[in-house]
Amino acid sequence: MKRILLVEDEPGLVLTLRDRLTREGYAVDTTGDGESGLARAAGEAFDLVLLDVMLPRLGGFDVLKELRKRNVETPVIMLTARGQVVDKVVGLKLGADDYVTKPFEMVELLARIEAKLRRAPVTPHPTLGYQFGGIRVDFRRAEVTKEGAALELSAREFQLLKYFIEHRGATLTREELLNEVWGYNAMPSTRTVDVHVAWLRQKIEPNPRHPQFVLTVHGMGYKFAG
Repeated sequence: MKRILLVEDEPGLVLTLRDRLTREGYAVDTTGDGESGLARAAGEAFDLVLLDVMLPRLGGFDVLKELRKRNVETPVIMLTARGQVVDKVVGLKLGADDYVTKPFEMVELLARIEAKLRRAPVTPHPTLGYQFGGIRVDFRRAEVTKEGAALELSAREFQLLKYFIEHRGATLTREELLNEVWGYNAMPSTRTVDVHVAWLRQKIEPNPRHPQFVLTVHGMGYKFAG
């Protein structure tokens, strides 16, 4: 399930967008001002941000500028009542991925969201890490915790988990994992991937016999759903 952050201060629009996006299968988080929107977008893992331009406490352009300054590359679609070309240019130059002018048709917004999510790689911010379930991954320190307790992962297990997270939702073949995680020169057998996945599951899954994060795609490979 793709996770969207909606930063919007109009209660009616928030309710409408949240309900429709939820029905479309997205997980939607909302916040009503720029400061909290910046904090959440910079500190949590979202697949896309819907960002209003006119916000209390901190404007949408300032939020976007600060996100890009912090190297947060989450796709951002700006929402605004402004229709002037110069405003669109400003947003795009600051790093917006798209721009929708209010009032807009819901089908258009949904199409733009789908297009951005389809093109955007799932790349967690390297200094902020990633969290799923009770697992917290710190990429900068190469540390993993489970419910606050440190998990001992080998270097290869950590690299495998990191690659899974970076490609969340994609079906990854054993050959791809061998090439990208082990490297062409290592040349282990595909059985090596299965063994390391099993070890990783023992450490991160609530029930390794019935995994909910690292899923087997029969006949193809694996998919990360955390």
